[in-house]
Amino acid sequence: MVASFASFALRTAADDSAEKAKGYVREGLAQMGGEEQVRAIHSVSFKAIGHRNELEQSERPEGPYIVEYDQISEARDFATGSLKETAELKVATQPKFEMVTVVNGDAATVSFAGQAQAGSPGTTQSAQEDLNLGPERILITAIEAADLTAEPDTVMQSVPHHVVRFTWRHLPVKVFLNANTGLPTAVEWVSAYPFDTFWSAWGDVTTRVYYSFWSLAAGGIHYPLQWDEVRNGLPDRTVTIDDLEINPKLAADEFSIPDEMRAAFKTYAEGARQRIESGVDTRPLPEPVELAPGILHFQGPWNVTLVKQSDGIVVLEAPISSLYSMRVTAEAQKRFPGIPIKAVISTSDSWPHFAGVREYVAHGIPIYIVDLNRPILTRFVGAPRTIYPDTLAKSPRTADFHLVAGKTSLGEGANRIEIYPLRGETSERQMMVYFPELHLLYGSDPFQKNEDGSYFYPQTVWELVHAVEREKLTPEKFFMMHIELTPWSELPAAIAKAESAPAKSK
Repeated sequence: MVASFASFALRTAADDSAEKAKGYVREGLAQMGGEEQVRAIHSVSFKAIGHRNELEQSERPEGPYIVEYDQISEARDFATGSLKETAELKVATQPKFEMVTVVNGDAATVSFAGQAQAGSPGTTQSAQEDLNLGPERILITAIEAADLTAEPDTVMQSVPHHVVRFTWRHLPVKVFLNANTGLPTAVEWVSAYPFDTFWSAWGDVTTRVYYSFWSLAAGGIHYPLQWDEVRNGLPDRTVTIDDLEINPKLAADEFSIPDEMRAAFKTYAEGARQRIESGVDTRPLPEPVELAPGILHFQGPWNVTLVKQSDGIVVLEAPISSLYSMRVTAEAQKRFPGIPIKAVISTSDSWPHFAGVREYVAHGIPIYIVDLNRPILTRFVGAPRTIYPDTLAKSPRTADFHLVAGKTSLGEGANRIEIYPLRGETSERQMMVYFPELHLLYGSDPFQKNEDGSYFYPQTVWELVHAVEREKLTPEKFFMMHIELTPWSELPAAIAKAESAPAKSK
């Protein structure tokens, strides 16, 4: 009898919480213009300005951040689950470029400078979040959720708020509704982004979008013109709309995707999803370039190098993902059977550079990092991964970090290594790897080489050359994360060219 009463009490409390949550959401819909009017929004289009903080590759993890500035034109069709965004992107010292993203149902294309290619499952994932958790639909998504319930009230931005939560596509979602106005101030959800170049590294990602600068639009709809996106507590992106149209008449072919692109997307998506969900990727790495006997350089979006020493293999860089590190490990066993991996050197704090470190940590392999990167690597190794658990999530282990604060030697013989922090103003969280017997330098990734043979960007070219001079090294050739084996003489020449360039006038 006591158990039955307790069960009844719990059901009653849950029912009360659900009704309370529905009341909050219905009030929010009423304040946005009425539930019927909000449900009648079948499409929107807008033009906006925005900026994205390049959290993944800024000089310091705690900011200030390198900023990307955006001009955005976007159309959303909620009836067909379609979205098209045209964005002109600009980062200081780099030319503008245009990116066009089209999502139509379960297919996507992405175009750079007019060259279209199939998108990824991450493209459609982001679009579905925009369409279902964006300001136009978030309260409809909430009211239709079977598990909508209320949480305790809270204070946000010094104002009391009601909080409701529910599940959307297996993801936990919260909506914070202003207790005074009824309008949604913020939406928060937890997801994983295994197909995203940057956010895939962090496993379970908490996204919170704040809505502000509300405006009265056509049809009596109240709509927020400013969206501030925060991910894992870091300020990721701000978008401000300055031209909004509710229920515009969109062109019939606005979201069209050619059949061949749909087929290409399907083929890529099926393979990518299978690898992510199974946690297995058996694809071999591309054939390596042998920089010297026992030094194999594997080229790709992010390069990796295997260095054979007398007592084991050193892996230079651990980029992309844990799955990619598994492929590197398999390649090391294939190329050097029976020889263990003795160490991994991760030279940068840029997220794609260290995204594969966790796999090596899971196997107890020492990781050499610049001393300044200990906080971000510690945070990365400890990041939750419940949605797509990797080896480390399944078998937690403490990282064996070796902090490089000055010259650090590794191994002996022809392929012995010396590691040095760069300590540049812009490259302070990167380090260079020198092979003294070979007069060969690995320079991490402070700059890249342009298609015309020039170097982007001269400041960090100078910082690398300065660090080499400071440590009295004598490289004859160098290579980097995105630069193949190159004569060292090119870098002093690039500095001299930059220093002698005429001052630009307006």
